[in-house]
Amino acid sequence: MTTNRGRKALMLALSATAVAGAALAGGGITPAAAATGLDWGGCAPAVKPLPGQQCAMLSVPLDYARPDGEQIQLAVSRLRGDRPEARRGTLMVIPGGPGSSGVQRLGQKGAALAGELNGAYDLVAFDPRGVGGSAKARCGFAEDDRRLVTLRSWPAADGGIGENIARSRRMAEACERNGGAMLRGLTTANQVRDLDRLRQALGERKLSAWSVSYGTYVAAVYAQNFPQHTDRWVLDSSADPDPKHVAQGWLAGMARGAEDRFPDFAAWAADPARPAALRLAEHPEDVRPLFLDLAARLDRAPRPSTTPGVPLTGTVLRQALQQALYSDTAFESFARLMSQALDPKGAPVLPPELTGPMPDEAAAVSVGVICNDVDWPRSVPAYERAVAADRVRHPLTAGMPANITPCAFWKGGAVEKPTRITDRGPSNILMIQSLRDPATPHSAGLKMREAFGDRARLVSVDKGGHAVYLGSGNACGDQSVTRFLTEGVRPAEDVLCR
Repeated sequence: MTTNRGRKALMLALSATAVAGAALAGGGITPAAAATGLDWGGCAPAVKPLPGQQCAMLSVPLDYARPDGEQIQLAVSRLRGDRPEARRGTLMVIPGGPGSSGVQRLGQKGAALAGELNGAYDLVAFDPRGVGGSAKARCGFAEDDRRLVTLRSWPAADGGIGENIARSRRMAEACERNGGAMLRGLTTANQVRDLDRLRQALGERKLSAWSVSYGTYVAAVYAQNFPQHTDRWVLDSSADPDPKHVAQGWLAGMARGAEDRFPDFAAWAADPARPAALRLAEHPEDVRPLFLDLAARLDRAPRPSTTPGVPLTGTVLRQALQQALYSDTAFESFARLMSQALDPKGAPVLPPELTGPMPDEAAAVSVGVICNDVDWPRSVPAYERAVAADRVRHPLTAGMPANITPCAFWKGGAVEKPTRITDRGPSNILMIQSLRDPATPHSAGLKMREAFGDRARLVSVDKGGHAVYLGSGNACGDQSVTRFLTEGVRPAEDVLCR
């Protein structure tokens, strides 16, 4: 237990104007030496690279217990800083997931990030094991088991989880048969080790980082295990790092997160300024019962969609909502989907992510990491009770966040003991979190903040959505992160950006 475990949840009464801070020490960064083991060149067209973006492959051990044994290749990418005279060092872009591509994330955010940081950093990212251009694992899942609405364990319309139990057992057995050493190597601990191998290959003594969502857990574990190699460390949209639960706790947080976030969508969908096709109700308080009633009707009588063979069910509608809550920019498409479903003559157009199965490799990494990281409960009756209770407390997510997963049947359990995040280490971490996040709720972010103690400061942003920096449109939050990365200045205390 750290000295901060028993303290109360952080108070957010401070205003954003309280961001008077003190500059952190620069950390003695020197220009990067010639990179070892990285042969930089052009990126494949599939990466959709930015001008100047380079790619390479990094060799790392499949099993760090046998460092001289079999090696695997990881895809790496960088954007060089354009102000060598002001070079600060290397900033790692650490993506979410598990299962998101760092190389793609760099392509999506690299230009905005380089502009914000005034060219003082080389921006670097890599595809974790199992992802994108890196070495892959496969489980051989059936096609129906690779759909987002089945990878997310949604109960049946009546709350039963019999089908979820059978699918979870089937998927765990497929991974046991087909996954091998590559699948067992998909862990947060190995991603952290791979990140440090990349640091060494870049010739850097220290790294800075911007991590998002699941990537904040990767960043937190790195900061715990390699504190001497961290410079300026940003965690954007964190979850509870409790080593007893890890991903099981993250899933459970989605129920609370949806409840926190839904009022933003309700206000948007009841705004009189909306066109008739998008305005779902006269008053915000009417949107929630409308959604719940529509989902229940679709449970009983699914509607054909514009995707042949993929109807709009209550489960599909709930999953579409969960995705839409990530960003205000998705509100319009979800309101249109609801309008199409409410119209007896409408033809619902499903979000692309819900029209077909994931590739087997993508499904394998999303399951593999969470099941390899920690031991999950095995009692089926306990999951049944948890789902029944969660459906009552959080009807928007209908029991999915508490439901059984393949991890309940995972052969061998956790690969190694999870890392406990503590307040021991340098005070060089800045967290940023929205107050109404559907995936990593603010209450869960406070658990990460509590674990770090005086090592961190938290900037809370009075907005909704997931991933704040350069994504929420909140100038106060963006400026807090930019100033930290460029000047080393953190808020003196935790602050709230209104």
